[in-house]
Amino acid sequence: MTAPARAADHDLSHVTPRDQAEILAQALPYIRRYHGKTLVIKYGGNAMTDPALQQDFAEDIVLLKLVGMNPVVVHGGGPQIDEALAKIGKKGTFVQGMRVTDEETMEVVEWVLAGEVQQDIVGLVNAAGGKAVGLTGRDGGLMRARKMKMADKDDPSKEHDIGQVGEITAIDPALVKALQDDQFIPIISPIGFGEHNESYNINADLVAAKLATVLAAEKLLLLTNTPGVLDKNGKLLTNLSAREIDALFADGTISGGMLPKIGGALDAARNGVQAVHIIDGRVPHAMLLEILTDQAYGTMIRSR
Repeated sequence: MTAPARAADHDLSHVTPRDQAEILAQALPYIRRYHGKTLVIKYGGNAMTDPALQQDFAEDIVLLKLVGMNPVVVHGGGPQIDEALAKIGKKGTFVQGMRVTDEETMEVVEWVLAGEVQQDIVGLVNAAGGKAVGLTGRDGGLMRARKMKMADKDDPSKEHDIGQVGEITAIDPALVKALQDDQFIPIISPIGFGEHNESYNINADLVAAKLATVLAAEKLLLLTNTPGVLDKNGKLLTNLSAREIDALFADGTISGGMLPKIGGALDAARNGVQAVHIIDGRVPHAMLLEILTDQAYGTMIRSR
């Protein structure tokens, strides 16, 4: 993950000084509203693999921290894991949106997420002027897990064995809170540990949702490769209630990789997270547009 020089992208000579001042002034109410609040951000998709978008993301995270908010990043790494598996002659397989993780795949997952992807993100945020620290579930006993038992969505009496895929049993946020208080930005890999110190691959969307709940976050933002939740005609649904989401699950509108994403988002909304947003990570500075302007981007999920 190397970011190219971006000076040309930041040329604002076409924007008048008055307009620049107006843009900054419009952000002020949002900066005031979210000052001191925790924002949990799931970082994935194209935003993680496109160098220009990587740079935008790092700058956005640093800016949010500098204006007094507390961003916590949970990252994915599906494409990078697939690439690493291909190098050893393996192909990733999925059941109901979850990666099947045998012992060999788990080793690759740990190496790619905690050893490569996480450290690249830490480096980008630090280069943008922040103080990022990389964590896995083992650090400070952050995230305990057990083997996930996955019921078949069509036949609940049937179970799928998906290997070392975990479900979270407990999150201890003490280390994350200590880092936040000391002006650090936590970058968390979605790897948990079990009672016998075994590793578990946990869906990053579910980790972000659970962490947002435990930290009583003001917002949970999920960066994706889509504009948000789309109906069967491809139209963006900007505002959804829990009941409307249940209907979209039932009729198959929400399926595949969106299942854990939306399920986790809904749990967070029902458990005290003030707002959950699914936004298009392919849009430059999408996070700032969502947080610091009154323009709605993506899909917002509310508990009722």
